[in-house]
Amino acid sequence: MSFRSSVAVGLGRATTWALRSVLHRSASQMPGRVAMAIDPTVISDLAGKVGEGSVVVCGTNGKTTTNNIIANAIERSGRTVLCNRAGANMAPGVAAALLPGSRADVAVIEADELSTPAILSQLHPRYLVLLNLFRDQLDRAGEIDRVQDTIVKALASSPETKLLVCGDDPLSMGVAVRAKAQGTEVLSFGIGEDLHLPPDRVPEARFCQVCGAELEYDYRAYAQLGAFRCPNGDFARPKLDFVATGVVVDPSGVSFEVSFSDGTGGHVSAGFGGVYMVYNLLAAASVSHLFGVSPEQFQEVLNDYHPENGRLQHFSIGGREVILNLAKNPTGFNQNISLLQTDTRDKAVMFVINDDFNDGKDISWIWDVDFERFADDPSLIAFAGGHRANDVQVRMKYAGIKAPVVSSVTEALGRLGDTPLNRPLYVLCNYSALWPAKAELEKMGARHV
Repeated sequence: MSFRSSVAVGLGRATTWALRSVLHRSASQMPGRVAMAIDPTVISDLAGKVGEGSVVVCGTNGKTTTNNIIANAIERSGRTVLCNRAGANMAPGVAAALLPGSRADVAVIEADELSTPAILSQLHPRYLVLLNLFRDQLDRAGEIDRVQDTIVKALASSPETKLLVCGDDPLSMGVAVRAKAQGTEVLSFGIGEDLHLPPDRVPEARFCQVCGAELEYDYRAYAQLGAFRCPNGDFARPKLDFVATGVVVDPSGVSFEVSFSDGTGGHVSAGFGGVYMVYNLLAAASVSHLFGVSPEQFQEVLNDYHPENGRLQHFSIGGREVILNLAKNPTGFNQNISLLQTDTRDKAVMFVINDDFNDGKDISWIWDVDFERFADDPSLIAFAGGHRANDVQVRMKYAGIKAPVVSSVTEALGRLGDTPLNRPLYVLCNYSALWPAKAELEKMGARHV
C-alpha cells in the first residue's frame, strides 16, 4: 500500500470512529468519501486485503436483501466478511465498507448499476451478480440500454470476473450475450417451471435483444421474467446453471428446491417475500454455494433472517400490524401489489412517493403501476403520502380508488380509527421516503413481529 493510500485509509478510519463514537451517526459513506478524496484508487488497495476475493451484487430491485443474505451465509460458514449492509452502493460506500480491519476472507458488495465501472475496475471481484433490469430513475439512469452498456463496460474492465445472471430476464441476458462475446464467463439462474401466474399488464421488455423481433414466452413468472425465446432463434433463455423448482409462494413466505450446476441441491424456505424473492434467494443460494456454504448453513441463515432495513419489515403498533416495504418503480410496485393480494384480510395501504434526487424527479412511471388490480376490492382503504401525494391521489382516482392525502404513517393509523385491529396497514415507500417512515414507526415504540 502506498503512502498516499495509507493516509487515505487512516483518515477514512478516523472519520468512521468520529461519526460512530462521537456523533452517533451512520458511517456508511462519509469515510469512503474522505478516503477517496485523498486517493481515488483506494478501493484497489483495500481489495488486496480480501483473501478469497469478493462478490458484487447489482440489479434494479432486490440488491440490498440479496447482498445481506449472501454476507450472512458466508459468515455462517466461519469466514470474516466485509459488506456495505446499509445499501451505500456507490464507490464511496464501497470504500467505506472495505476500510475496517487489516484482513478479511470475503467482501460482499452491493453496487449501483451506474457505479459498476468504477467499482469493478478496482475491486476485480470473482463474481458479479445481475439480478434483474427494469426502468428506474429515468432522469438519472436513462433508458435500459444505457444501464446495459454501463455493466458491459464494467465487465470489460475486470475480465477475470464471472457474471452470474438471471437467465429468465431478457434484459439481463442482453448484457450476458454481449459480455460473453468479450470473454466474460457467464452462469445463469432462474425458475424452471410455470408458476401459472397472470402476466403483468405492462411488461418491461417485449423485444429480442439481438434482432428486435417480439419475444415469445412459454410462461412468465412476473414482469418480463420467464421462459422466453425469439421466434428467429437468435436469442433465448439459456440452459440454467442454478434452477428453482417446486416453488410455493403464499402469505407465509416462499419455498423451493434448488439444483446447483454440480448436480447437488437443497431446500430453501423463508418467511417473507413474493415471487421476486424466489429469484433473490435463488441468487443468494447460488453465490453461497459457489463460496462453499452448505445448503444447511444457508437455510439456518434464512431461519434467523429478520428484515430490519425497511424491506418487508413488520411492526406492531397498538395491536395493529404495519408492514413497511420499498417500492421505487413500476415492477417493484406491481410485485408489492401481488404480495398484498395474497393477504386475504381486509387491509389498508399507504403509498408514499417522494421526488428527491435519489428517487428521481420524473415520477411519470406511476401510470405504469397496475393500481387497477385494487379496484375490485371494496374493503381496501388507501392513502397517498409523500412530496408527490397529490400526483399519487390523481393516479389512484383514475384507477377508481379513493386515496385521501395523509402527512405521516401516524395520521394514516389515526384515520383507521376504530377499524378492527386485524386490518394490517401496508406502507409502500420509494427511496427517500423509506427511512423517515421507518424512523417514525420506531419512534412510536413499535414492536417488531
